[in-house]
Amino acid sequence: KLTTPETIPTDLRLKHVNLEVHDNHTAHQTQGLSSRHLVVRRGRPFKVTMLLHGRVFNPQMKTLIFTALLGGLSVEIPVMLSKDESISRHSHTVHVCSPAKAPVGLPPSPHYQRDEYVKKDFGFLYMGTPHNVISRPWSFGQYEQGILEICLNILQVSPQHSKDKQGDDLLRADPVYICRVVCAVVCKLLCTLIVTRPQISADTSHADILKLWGRSNFSPVRYGQCWVFASVMCTVMRVLGIPSRVVTIFNSAHDTNGSLVIEEYYTNTEGEISMSKDSIWNFHVWVECWMSRPDLGPGFDGWQVLDPTPQEKSGVKGIRKRRYDALYDAPFIYASVNADVVTVIVRDGLVLGRSVDTQRVESHILTKNVGSDGPQSLTCAYKCNETTVQSLEVSLKIDKVLKEHVNAQTKEYNGSPQGTFWEADKQLHFIPYSEYENMLVGEGLLNVAVVIKDELTKERVLASEEFNIIAPQISIEVVGGDNIQQKKEHSALVSLTNGFAMPLSSAVLTAEGSGLLEGKDQTKVCLPQPGQTIERKVSFTPTTTGTKLVQASLAYNNSSTAIRSFHKVSVFA
Repeated sequence: KLTTPETIPTDLRLKHVNLEVHDNHTAHQTQGLSSRHLVVRRGRPFKVTMLLHGRVFNPQMKTLIFTALLGGLSVEIPVMLSKDESISRHSHTVHVCSPAKAPVGLPPSPHYQRDEYVKKDFGFLYMGTPHNVISRPWSFGQYEQGILEICLNILQVSPQHSKDKQGDDLLRADPVYICRVVCAVVCKLLCTLIVTRPQISADTSHADILKLWGRSNFSPVRYGQCWVFASVMCTVMRVLGIPSRVVTIFNSAHDTNGSLVIEEYYTNTEGEISMSKDSIWNFHVWVECWMSRPDLGPGFDGWQVLDPTPQEKSGVKGIRKRRYDALYDAPFIYASVNADVVTVIVRDGLVLGRSVDTQRVESHILTKNVGSDGPQSLTCAYKCNETTVQSLEVSLKIDKVLKEHVNAQTKEYNGSPQGTFWEADKQLHFIPYSEYENMLVGEGLLNVAVVIKDELTKERVLASEEFNIIAPQISIEVVGGDNIQQKKEHSALVSLTNGFAMPLSSAVLTAEGSGLLEGKDQTKVCLPQPGQTIERKVSFTPTTTGTKLVQASLAYNNSSTAIRSFHKVSVFA
């Protein structure tokens, strides 16, 4: 607004304001977040151009004041014109810099980490088992139309804002506070009235979930997997400018009573049984956000754990330092990566055997590597000793007869083996994959357990191994090469060969890509015979530049299991 002394005629008014959206978005690296609104980052100046009508503006006679509004808060900022500002008779360009003394997030350094953890709109989730890690592409979708507004509205529907609007507005400069608010809202909107959806495994984008929130006035959308919770929160955090990444913890302990001990119960013949509320998930997914932590004292700045399920946050450094007495949900997070596992074999209420494993929990922690598609190990950030990822490939497609051989021999102190004094063997028959492939759920995980019994003492010893079945691959090929032009129509060939022993009926082939396709391209397909191949041509027109993912998935036989693949393209203007 313009203020003038009472003696000066007031025939000068503001006719138009140009927010210089294109130039400001380029300078602040916020291209693609919104085409309708100006989106700028804190601590960096942006420019606006004002067109005045009436008398010529004289800064010595008139005072220019900007008013910043947030909810019920209003702050007036006098503008000091200097030689750096562009001044003409009726057009004036002013540079405005928002304060950076309370930044939302502590920006990682160098710049390519900011590109990865704030600007990157796709990533990879890691699933399966520590011995057979599955890389799953995922689109965060923060540049899709309407996502910015939805993420900002998440703050408006929080309980904190409903109870104290002015207090909530004042605290929005604190990244710790924002993370707590978003974490609680994401948990509430996702976990209220959770039901299992058969098609959820085929979902590869959170833009659809966020848009569904917006259309339903932020009512629960009923998605329940941990990677959905974490990835939705990562999307919101990146939109709000807080550096974030999705992290997978393999063999993650869920300690419900805070004992730092997980108990598993087996019978000698029926496998694992449910006798404890504690559990070990094959993998669990949460979010890390980068920020300062003045509430925890010195030494805890950096990556912070946020898990939308327990709705709290804990510093990664506190977990590694075994500071499970720290604030918020540190004991739960500490147990997730450091609990001991006690395996108990029972029969008719009697304990027949017991063993303790101090290494099983948190055998590996992974996130997407900066600047590449491969995983980065974070295990050493949580624990002092880091295990090595091993590759375990199992072929179970055909009927197998295996011979088990056991022997005992003496050894010298230096490890040199001597003669064998006992040996035994036995044949084991494994059923073919075709006999149980239609029983697989989720990510196709299997558990095989072996119990050895002492016939004299009745004592049992158990060993088990978990692994996942490798699914057929979807092939994606972009016609004309992987370097494509923005705003020009292109096409991709998506093909799949039925590698199962059963027909794939009621199948839906889905193609999508943030910044490439508007929505999803879905086609009903049928592969009645094993070995049969289908091919589908998908047309798309890129709307934004940079590295993008063409993603494809196949949901089949009304199963929660899905086949997925991706292909990277480079879009240039």
